[in-house]
Amino acid sequence: MILDAARAAASRLLSPEFRSVFLKTLGLTLLALVGLWFGIKGFFEWLAWEWIDTLLPGLPSWAGWLGAVLVGISLAGGLALLVAPVTAIVAGLFLDDIAEVVERTDYPNDPPGRAVPTLRSLVLSLRFLGVVILGNVVALLLLLVPGINIVAFFVVNGYLLGREFFEFAAMRFRPEDEARALRKRHSGTVFLAGLVIAACLAVPLLNLLTPLFAAAMMVHLHKAISAREMN
Repeated sequence: MILDAARAAASRLLSPEFRSVFLKTLGLTLLALVGLWFGIKGFFEWLAWEWIDTLLPGLPSWAGWLGAVLVGISLAGGLALLVAPVTAIVAGLFLDDIAEVVERTDYPNDPPGRAVPTLRSLVLSLRFLGVVILGNVVALLLLLVPGINIVAFFVVNGYLLGREFFEFAAMRFRPEDEARALRKRHSGTVFLAGLVIAACLAVPLLNLLTPLFAAAMMVHLHKAISAREMN
């Protein structure tokens, strides 16, 4: 059931129906990352360079050049860590668009889901952001613990991402409390599906597509679970 949902979601990612949502998500994500780059760089130059020059006066010219290179490398590394959270909050604004495409193209004979209200959608976007940040902060902290770091990344992100994306898909067809209860009844299946999402999140560049893939996959999984409960 999980592999079928993942396969169905992956087959749609670059389809014409998904392309417009993907391009909007990618464009806004890149703009946000560029803005963050210049914002963080400007803040650092304003705050740090003056402090360093005061603390260590008379540095040779090559030290400033070397410092700029090191700062650039550090900023690039920090920006790489921000790709997943930024993509999560941007894609969160378009999750209903993804769900509607999946429901319309793959389940044309089923009643369509209801779009999550705008305010609630914004709350969900912020919650997705918090979930991704929390998961990656915990995973980064556990990187210091040999033997469990990679496992921790997948377990934390698999649980959190599986929970959030499944409940989003379920809320298009049922009240939030009922969606949460359905997720708890099938917590093992949802967690395993979350591990698939976490695997995508761990791959550079592919993580740009992860929220869209996760939303589509969980629509399929919710449909399969609902059909199983009815039988």
